[in-house]
Amino acid sequence: MRPTIDEIVVGDDPASWRDAGFTVDPDGTCRIGTVRVRLVGRDDGKRIRDWSLRDLRGAVASRDLDGLPTRASSAPPSEPAVHANGVELIDHIVLASPDPARTTAAFENVGLAALRTRPTDTYGAPMVQTFFRTGEVIVELIGPQEPSGDGPTGFFGLAHTVADIDATVALLSEHVGAVKDAVQPGRRIVTLHHRDLDVSVPTAFLSREPDADAR
Repeated sequence: MRPTIDEIVVGDDPASWRDAGFTVDPDGTCRIGTVRVRLVGRDDGKRIRDWSLRDLRGAVASRDLDGLPTRASSAPPSEPAVHANGVELIDHIVLASPDPARTTAAFENVGLAALRTRPTDTYGAPMVQTFFRTGEVIVELIGPQEPSGDGPTGFFGLAHTVADIDATVALLSEHVGAVKDAVQPGRRIVTLHHRDLDVSVPTAFLSREPDADAR
């Protein structure tokens, strides 16, 4: 079986995510699709702290998957919550590596096979994107086209699929940027001004895939 994401641990206060239109349970868990985002506050730092994956092949040495703090999980998928901002699921999680080929090899060793790779300038400098699927969530790995060092892979940000992107923009108002055409054909994207709401994770919202309503 292909590994899937159980939980993503984030160093944010639950109130910040509620202000961004997310439903957060009393225990600090934000259930987005089948994934749990656990909001643990800032005592140990900001942003994405670690994640847990089901069905990993082999052992993850010292909780380390090419620098990503990683835990094995056997927990069942979460029950999705309804969010005021219209979020239905995590479309993709973005990771950054100084050596994408090295990280890809580490991922494949635990059962995460690369789907495809493409060059991009979306992040400014020329980069390469490599994509993996973990259940309903795509893992997008970004890095330089040539290795730039031996540092660890790190968590970067999240993009969420929403039911109605115009309604999301209306709700969040001045806390989002301009809606643009996404790289994915037929989809639109908008970026959350996350620092305005004291959310430490770079966050974007994507309209549904064009054929989603037909399924």
